[in-house]
Amino acid sequence: MSSQLTKTVNCQFSTFNFQFEKVTQNEKWQKRYNEVKSFIETNHRNPSRHRIEEHDMLNWVKHQRKLMNAGEMKPERIEKFKKLMESAEKYRRVNQYA
Repeated sequence: MSSQLTKTVNCQFSTFNFQFEKVTQNEKWQKRYNEVKSFIETNHRNPSRHRIEEHDMLNWVKHQRKLMNAGEMKPERIEKFKKLMESAEKYRRVNQYA
């Protein structure tokens, strides 16, 4: 009985044709960079730690900053990331009571 079930399952899965696209680390980094950049330009603020849907972007920014400060970031990424941080600095929150 179980061998017949196994054959049935194998036959069903053999009809699916899975194709996975190979994505390089540079492409992943560029995709996240573009996502954060468009978020900052659209919302005029940095990703917030108080909004769960923005945590991935915030964690990416924090990790990239950590890599840059430790000197472990790839040289071609450093300039792009610095420009991103400059644009983020424009929208930095200002204390209204100071």
